[in-house]
Amino acid sequence: MSFPIYSHEKSREFFNRATKVIPSGVYGHLGPAEGNFIPVEDWPLFGEKAKGTYFWDVDGNKYIDYMCAYGPNILGYCDKDVDAAAIAQAKIGNCTTSPSYLMVEFAETMVDTVKSADWAFFAKNGNDVTTLAVMTARNATKRKKIIFVNGFYHGVSPWTQKIDYPGVLPEDVANNLYVDWNDVEGLEKIIAENEGEIAAYIATPYLHGNYFDNPLPAEGYWQKVRELCTEKGIILIVDDVRTGFRLDIEGSDHFYGFEADLICFCKAIANGWNVSCLCGKEFLKGAVSGLSYTGSYWMSAVPFAAAIANIKKMKAIDISNLLREKGIKVCNTLKAAAENNGFDLVISGEPQLFYLRIANDDSMMMHQEWIAECVKRGIFFAGHHNHFINAALSDDDIRLTGEVADEAFKIVKAKHPDAF
Repeated sequence: MSFPIYSHEKSREFFNRATKVIPSGVYGHLGPAEGNFIPVEDWPLFGEKAKGTYFWDVDGNKYIDYMCAYGPNILGYCDKDVDAAAIAQAKIGNCTTSPSYLMVEFAETMVDTVKSADWAFFAKNGNDVTTLAVMTARNATKRKKIIFVNGFYHGVSPWTQKIDYPGVLPEDVANNLYVDWNDVEGLEKIIAENEGEIAAYIATPYLHGNYFDNPLPAEGYWQKVRELCTEKGIILIVDDVRTGFRLDIEGSDHFYGFEADLICFCKAIANGWNVSCLCGKEFLKGAVSGLSYTGSYWMSAVPFAAAIANIKKMKAIDISNLLREKGIKVCNTLKAAAENNGFDLVISGEPQLFYLRIANDDSMMMHQEWIAECVKRGIFFAGHHNHFINAALSDDDIRLTGEVADEAFKIVKAKHPDAF
């Protein structure tokens, strides 16, 4: 079987226009400078529409989307129930002088849904709530230092970056401490060396970073972290921005058998409508209340309405188990296509958010070639990022994914006969 190869003339036209008026043309993780789009000419840079599990680029090419807008699409693009709730609210008010009563109903929904939550605070981006979590921990403990896991990503504020990153000052990261994932002894050592100075430990539920296989927590790891944080008065922050609701509707801490003090949500919370949320324990309510932290659009009613409808529907369809089943099917299909062509395809992380790596080539170039061949034929993967499953993905979509993957493997194998 041979699939048509996509071209991107209109995308390039728009990108050339964009570079004149937008820094980098497309900035951040959606742009070509990030390193996920190699070679750049094989990728669409601008889209036109989306529905269900598909999006269409500005050239009219259709893709089965395994990036899901980097996570927000969990039910399927333009879900009729979620969008109907948002549109109905838009007709009566969105950003108003006093917040809508929906803010209360949304907070109640979050507290009723997330196992470890006693309260909810709303913002717009994941970075907003990870920053709020760190500020809350520092206010509650009157300490400065934060423990990070190497390979982390918690947003783009200076405190989340590294000392050699452009625009980041040494004092921005002066109180950051670093430990390896699953390293309990290393964590104990850092805590002992900084006794009474650590405000928080922050980590994702498992390590879903880029450019490396995504390891899950070792048996008992989170329980030991919880024990250490409780014993030493350290606030335990879970960054559930990517994994939230995909692993467990009650929170990914619940999935792994512990409770966070603070837990951060964003991406999938409203199926693409713009809202994020920090949930926390009762003993931290005063600390978060005492902060000066807000935004012009943080209490907008439209995304509140969308989120309430989204969470209701996710519960009704048992979203976490549904996505896990679909993710396992996708991973098995890709693994079979790889084995059929003699490739060692390593699939790591949880199946709802799987990470791919072709292990035949340490340089990653062969992996990037295979990803690009899939994208050129309508299967949208990213080069070096975890992928996402949404509820609209069908068995036919998964079957087609396998067929395209198989053809892409054959093409790459023909280019590198000496590697086999």
